[in-house]
Amino acid sequence: MVACSEILMDDISAVCLRAGALALDNRLADWNATFGRGLSLLVDEEDAIKGPLLRALAGEMPPRAGAVSWGGVDMRVRRERMPGAVFWRDPRAPWPDVSPAQWARELARCHPAWSEPDWLRHVGEWALQEHLHKEMFRLSTGSRRKVLLAAAFASGAPLTLIDEPEAALDHASIRYLREALGAEAERCGQNGRVWVVAHYALMPQVPWNQVIRLP
Repeated sequence: MVACSEILMDDISAVCLRAGALALDNRLADWNATFGRGLSLLVDEEDAIKGPLLRALAGEMPPRAGAVSWGGVDMRVRRERMPGAVFWRDPRAPWPDVSPAQWARELARCHPAWSEPDWLRHVGEWALQEHLHKEMFRLSTGSRRKVLLAAAFASGAPLTLIDEPEAALDHASIRYLREALGAEAERCGQNGRVWVVAHYALMPQVPWNQVIRLP
């Protein structure tokens, strides 16, 4: 079995999305996009399309028309073969009876490139230490969002998908998030990670490779 890091540089360098009408509506008919290594931002001011798009990119929901491919392979097939190659969690989905520490251990088993030092560093910067052994459903919305973001950075996943990263964060947390994304943009040149971030507004002070406004 070939590890994610070995495939990444040679085989998985871009995620190509060619989507026709998704289940939500037909505003994406004839729409297409390519996401290469680095950071891409999807702006959906009406918050109507980005959720289905991210689920399609994650291989969770096939588009009703069009295709999602990664390295020339259908995204669903790719994720079945390498589940640890994608980091994605819908922030609005209910959490199971699990603590951040337990979830991090699960993710470390799933993602071959998981970095425990990165996890601990982001946990510290977002002051999450006191929450690590509480059940996720007991945390505030902002704390749950920080846990998800810390895990995204630490996962090392070749494809990392994030929805509304700044929602429910205070100003200091947003500032640190943008700094962390900036640092990650520099690392993408070496590790080849592909980040697709969706938000309802522009996120300044982040070196995006591309910014796509959804119709």
